[in-house]
Amino acid sequence: MPRVLTIEDDAVTAREIVAELRRRGNEVDWIDNGREGLQRAIAGAYDAITLDRMLPGLDGLALVTELRKMGVQTPVLMISALSDVDERIRGLRAGGDDYLTKPFAPDEMVARVEVLLRRQQSGGRSTVLSVADLQLDLIERGARRGTLALDLLPIEFRLLEFMVRNSGQVLTRTMIFEAVWGYHFDPGTNVIDVHIGRLRKKVDPAGFVPLIRTVRGLGYRLADTE
Repeated sequence: MPRVLTIEDDAVTAREIVAELRRRGNEVDWIDNGREGLQRAIAGAYDAITLDRMLPGLDGLALVTELRKMGVQTPVLMISALSDVDERIRGLRAGGDDYLTKPFAPDEMVARVEVLLRRQQSGGRSTVLSVADLQLDLIERGARRGTLALDLLPIEFRLLEFMVRNSGQVLTRTMIFEAVWGYHFDPGTNVIDVHIGRLRKKVDPAGFVPLIRTVRGLGYRLADTE
């Protein structure tokens, strides 16, 4: 059973994270401050860590920096209300493996932890996501399709990142909206379809095998096979 350490000072958020991870079969410990979290992370032999960016005692950036200096390579999902691109870059460069902004969809949080656990099992750490010839650089916030650089808006990058992290799965409009926009989906809006349409033109230009698929009546799926 994978062991996950959750370092989060907000009790409501922590309970949500712990409950979801345990529901998916993980053993989870919760620490509510940075200094104790650092000590537990060093000594606890965890498979993954969820780490709040703003913590009492020692903030998340300082904590993950100390972990990496000590040679602790446990994969870290940083979770923060700070959503600016510069903050994401700071978190990744400090040693975080992934960065999730609040509010978040529990399913996306679990999916990201599961990716880190799989990466840990395979022995690698990467800040580049890929499906077929599509690559996303999480630090530079850039995307390429083969040798073609994709000019994506920030919201388009977040949308594509969510689809890549969940490649092969059918993603409903509700799942996409709540994960990318961060609030409850209004079934009367067509914002998802509009953004998917614009993203598809950039990701699947003429001459490339289409990756973004419409699943009639359900939503969308990103995959390199039918």
